[in-house]
Amino acid sequence: MRILIGVQGTGNGHLSRCSALAEALSNYPDIQVQFLISGREKSQLFDMDAFGDWQWRQGLSFVVEHGKVNLFETVRRNQWQQFWKDARELDLSDYDLVVSDYEPITAWAGRLQRKKVIGLGRQYAFYKPTPSLPIAAAHRQMLRWFAPADIAVGMHWFDDASHVLPPIIHHRGRDAVVRPRHYVVYLPFEPLAAVHKLLQPFENATFDVFHPQAEQREVGHIRYFAPSRIGFAEVVARAEGIISNAGFETSSEALATGKKLLVKPLAGQFEQVANAECLERSRLAQVMWSLDTDAVSQFLQLQKGNYCRWPNVAQAVAEWLSDGAEEPVHQLSARLWQRTEFEDYLECLKSY
Repeated sequence: MRILIGVQGTGNGHLSRCSALAEALSNYPDIQVQFLISGREKSQLFDMDAFGDWQWRQGLSFVVEHGKVNLFETVRRNQWQQFWKDARELDLSDYDLVVSDYEPITAWAGRLQRKKVIGLGRQYAFYKPTPSLPIAAAHRQMLRWFAPADIAVGMHWFDDASHVLPPIIHHRGRDAVVRPRHYVVYLPFEPLAAVHKLLQPFENATFDVFHPQAEQREVGHIRYFAPSRIGFAEVVARAEGIISNAGFETSSEALATGKKLLVKPLAGQFEQVANAECLERSRLAQVMWSLDTDAVSQFLQLQKGNYCRWPNVAQAVAEWLSDGAEEPVHQLSARLWQRTEFEDYLECLKSY
């Protein structure tokens, strides 16, 4: 069996999730998997060994300026002619399954060639109504247009829709010794100087900051690192808490390891706003809507985080794909949620 998996490379969460899936799929020698990455310059991709001999295309991405999505520049700067050319020329005839983690070239190539596409990832939770993730109808339609799929397999923290699974995350570093008052900060869309100003007053804590503008150095109680998925996971394992944008994957990694979590959603990105509102209502995380030292102070005073015991979803999805993805999604979903343990889970669902 040959499977093509398209990965949206704009966010490290997509890459982290799909690297976990790639490792799970490597346990099936009869499956040949080809990955196609788009949405980020090839030179800016890192820690790509899990994807083997992967392909790259320009794709589409959001333009972020001053911590906010700029829709006008997003439309203006994306190379639309190249995108449609790539979608038309991507030959899917040799693949038995096409999977898109919200990657638009593989998704549209499937639509143009009338090839069934499985949409797998967080954005596909929004494809159908999900009670704890209310969004505007126009936003739902835009999500469906960006990377269309015939079968939507979303991911979420709650079992409140039949098309969603628990998150795919790496189950590594669970036995690491946690360092008290040690925090990881991942706010890649905020200016680095603003992040430093936010953290500088809290000298009784240590912070490891991962940021695209950073070079490895140490300034008092703050250490800076360039982005690294593997290095980030290793530091997270030893941290007491995480301060990040409201991306799904980082939030899930925090919840899966019982870390305290403070999120700041990316302004103008309705998915992150929906994530933040969901986390806040369910009391799974603290939320700050701007870079706020008072919010950080309150967060540091929290005694503990929330702990979600999800099963190995990557392994279950790999097995599902190896069987041709024939099992209905709602049955796969039900099986995985039955194996989930969630602290105060029922109380959280009462919020909706």
